[in-house]
Amino acid sequence: MKPFKCILLTAVAAACTALFIGCASTQSSTQNRESMLVAAGFKVITPKTPAQQQKLQALPPGKVTMIQKNGKTYYVFPDPANNRAYIGRPKEYQAYQQLRATNKLATESLETAQMYQDAEMQWSMWGGWDAGLGAWGPMGGPGPGL
Repeated sequence: MKPFKCILLTAVAAACTALFIGCASTQSSTQNRESMLVAAGFKVITPKTPAQQQKLQALPPGKVTMIQKNGKTYYVFPDPANNRAYIGRPKEYQAYQQLRATNKLATESLETAQMYQDAEMQWSMWGGWDAGLGAWGPMGGPGPGL
């Protein structure tokens, strides 16, 4: 019975760890998005009436939503947990899209650099180009005078 209890406790601990890591990465992703929205010129508003709060709660969480009002286009990102919303016009939304693209390229560059670093680390296990062949490695050999 003891081995079963140990396995069960280990599984529960692993599940809790995965849950905490998942929540932390989601929050940092949301914070990153909110930072980009502000940098793009979105304004932060706080709903003041129950009707405004209800509208905020009705918006899809974690997404920028396009809203038409009085013939004008607005883009809204809700943050119901902090009782606020980020509001922008097409100009700010375009700036936000540009920031997202730039951020994605920067992330891809970092991932590529990490991939090359990993490849370099694995290559070093081979001992480099000479791989135990000394001067007779793939690029080596006696000089022209020998």
